[in-house]
Amino acid sequence: MSTDIPKKDPLPPSREDVPEDIPEDNIPEAESSENRPANGQRKWTDNTLFLVLGFLTVFLAVNYFFHASAPTRIRYMDLVRLIQQGSPDTNPDASITVTLDDGDTRRVTRYWDLRKVVVGSDKITGKVRFEVLSEGKIPKDEVAAPVAEPVAADKVAADLRAAENVPENEASEEKSETADETPPAKKPAPPADKKSDKKPPEPADFTTNRIGFAEDGGFLLNLLKEHGFTDADAEPPPSLLQALIPSLLFFVFIGVFFFLMLTRFGNAGAMAFGRNRGRFYARDDMSVTFKDVAGVDEAVEELREVVDFLKSPDKFRALGGKIPRGILLVGPPGTGKTLLAKAVAGEADVRFLSLSGSDFVEMYAGVGAARVRSMFQDAQSYAPCIVFIDELDALGKVRVASGSGSNDEREQTLNALLVEMDGFTPNGGVIVLAATNRPEMLDPALLRPGRFDRQVLVDRPDKVGREKILRVHAVGVKLSPEVDLAEVAAMTAGFVGADLANLINEAALLAARRGKSEITMSELNEGVERVTAGLEKRSRVLNEKTKNRVAVHESAHALVAYLTPGASEVHKVSIIPRGLAALGMTMQRPDEDRYLMTREELDAEIYVLLGGTLGEELVFQTVSTGASNDLQRATEIARSIVMDYGMSNLGRITLRDRPHNMLGIDDFAPREYSESTAREIDMEIRRIIAEAETHVRELLRQRRNTLDAIAQKLLLEETIDAAALKKIVEGE
Repeated sequence: MSTDIPKKDPLPPSREDVPEDIPEDNIPEAESSENRPANGQRKWTDNTLFLVLGFLTVFLAVNYFFHASAPTRIRYMDLVRLIQQGSPDTNPDASITVTLDDGDTRRVTRYWDLRKVVVGSDKITGKVRFEVLSEGKIPKDEVAAPVAEPVAADKVAADLRAAENVPENEASEEKSETADETPPAKKPAPPADKKSDKKPPEPADFTTNRIGFAEDGGFLLNLLKEHGFTDADAEPPPSLLQALIPSLLFFVFIGVFFFLMLTRFGNAGAMAFGRNRGRFYARDDMSVTFKDVAGVDEAVEELREVVDFLKSPDKFRALGGKIPRGILLVGPPGTGKTLLAKAVAGEADVRFLSLSGSDFVEMYAGVGAARVRSMFQDAQSYAPCIVFIDELDALGKVRVASGSGSNDEREQTLNALLVEMDGFTPNGGVIVLAATNRPEMLDPALLRPGRFDRQVLVDRPDKVGREKILRVHAVGVKLSPEVDLAEVAAMTAGFVGADLANLINEAALLAARRGKSEITMSELNEGVERVTAGLEKRSRVLNEKTKNRVAVHESAHALVAYLTPGASEVHKVSIIPRGLAALGMTMQRPDEDRYLMTREELDAEIYVLLGGTLGEELVFQTVSTGASNDLQRATEIARSIVMDYGMSNLGRITLRDRPHNMLGIDDFAPREYSESTAREIDMEIRRIIAEAETHVRELLRQRRNTLDAIAQKLLLEETIDAAALKKIVEGE
C-alpha cells in the first residue's frame, strides 16, 4: 500500500502543581490562585475541621463510657422467677440462683433485693443485688441439655398464674427440674447483710429485654402488684429532646460530611467553588524563551512586540499606541502554540496566569461565569499581567439562536468573558493570550477587534523551519557527524514540531537499544518510518502465497510511481508488516514542500494508488482486499477533482463546501445540487478512475519484466531503497 505522512496531534504540555503563599517580588514557584485563602476562609475551614474532630472524639468517649458502665442483663424468665419470690419488704430471703452457659464457660449468679422495677414497652429496668457464686469451664463429660423451644408470652403468663396455686413443696420440685435452677441439695444462702459480716454488694442497675413479651395483657404489672412490689412503675414517655436526639445526630453527621466535602472540593474552600482555578507564574518559573522556539518566525515577531510593550510601554505610548487586549494563536495540533505561550511567560517580566478552557466548564449554571470574573480580578491585582487560555474553543463556541430562550452555562460563561475583555469596566494591564485549533467554532463577538485584536497563525513549518526545529531538539543529543539534519528535514514534509521532537526521541531510543554511542542516519530514517507507518512486526509470519502477493502489490506501487511524471519520489519499499493492518509499505517523499497541486500531479497520485491492485490482477489474474485503502483514497482524489477543484468536464465549479478545518476532519455542509447533477458527478468520477485504470494497466503490461524483478528482489531482501529501485528499473 502507498503510505503518506499523516498529521499528528501535539503532545499536551505537562504542568505541575505549585505551592502557595509566594512573595510578590521573588517567586520561587508557581502560585495557584484557587489555593490562596480568601477572607479568612482557609482559617475558618481548618478551625471547623478541628471542631468536627473534637466532636467525634467526645462522642466516641461518651459512647465508650456508656458501654463500659452497661447495666446487668437479666433474662425475662429469670426476672419472672425473682418476682415470684416476693418483694424484699415481705420476703427478705427472696432470691434466685441462675446458671448461665456461654460457650465452654459456666457462670452461677445469685440475684436478690429487687427494687424500683420500671416496665417499659421494650425493656424492664430497676435495681438488684447480685453475686457471682462460681465461674469456670463446663466439664467435658457433661452433656449439654437440649434447648427448649420458645414459648409464647400468653402461655408463660398462664403457667405462672397456675404456679401460684401449687403447694410449696410441689413448686420446689418443679423448679428443681428447670435447667437454670441449682440442684435441690444446695439451699440458697441467706442474705449477706443478715447472716454474714461480709459487706453486701451495692444495688446495681439491671435491664431485661421485653421484645416478644410485651403483649401480655398487663400480666407483669399484675404479678409485681401481687407479690408486694409497691415501688414498681411503668416507663414514662420519652421527652421531646430524647425523641429528637437520634435524628439530630444523623443530620449533624450528614451536614458535617457534606461541609467537609465542599471545603476540600477542587483544593478550594466551600465558597471558592466559583473562584479562578488558574496558576500564576513568574519569569523565574519559566525556563522556555524565544530561543527555544523555531520554525515560526512570524509568530515570534508578533509576540515579541507584546513582550517589548510590557517591558517598555513608554516607547509605544509616546506615539499613541495601545497594546492589543487579546492575541489568538491559531494552528493545527502540534505546531507549538502552547510552547509560544511558555516562551512569552519566560520573556516577559510580568505575572503569567495559565489555565485551560475546560477549567470554566461546569454542570452548575453560573459557576463558569464566576470563575471568569474571579480570573480577571486576580489578574488585575497583579497588573500588568498575561492571561493564557489554552483550548479556547471549549469556552468560546459560537452561540446558536434558539426559540426556547435557553441560557445555559456555556453561554453565561462566554458572556462573562466578552464583558470582562471589552465591557464598561476596563481591564487595563491585562493581556489575554489564547490558543485554539478550531477557530471556525469560535463566536464572532469574541474575535472582533477590542477583544482578540490579532490572530497569529502558527502553521506547519516548511523545510527550513523543520531544520531549525530539529536543531533545537537535537541540543543535548549525541548525533553522529554523518547526520545531515537538512536531509532529515527534507524527508519529513508535513511534520509539525511535536512530530519532529518525537522523531529525535525515537532515534535516541533506537540507538540506545542497539548499543550505539551516538545517533546515525539509520536511526533517524527508521524513526521517520515509525512515526509515519508504525512499528515493524517481524513476528507476523506470512505464508508464501500471501508474501508473493504483497511483494507484487508493493512492486507495482513503486514501479508506477517511478515511471509517472509528477509523482513523489519513492524512498523505500518494504514487505515487512507495519502498524495495525499494513502488510507492506511503499514510502514516497516529495522533493519539496507543496502548497499547490496541478491536475497532472493529482492524476499521478491516482495512478500510484491503483498500481497495487492492477499489478495483482496482471500477475495473479485476481485481486485481493489489500487495496481497499488505496481505492478509497483514489476515489476521494477523483471526487475532489470533480467537486472541489473544478478540474473535470463539469466545468470550473465547486459542488460542495468544505469549511477550513485544522484538525483534518471532513466537515461537509449539506449538498446544494440536484439529483441529476449528483448522477453526473458519479459518472465523471467513474470516468476519471476508468481512464486511470487503462493507463496503469498498459504501463504495467509494458514493464512486466521490471515488475517481476522488483518483486523477486523484495522476496529476497524484504526491503529495497531508492537506489536499488533505480538500479533495477534503469538496468533493463
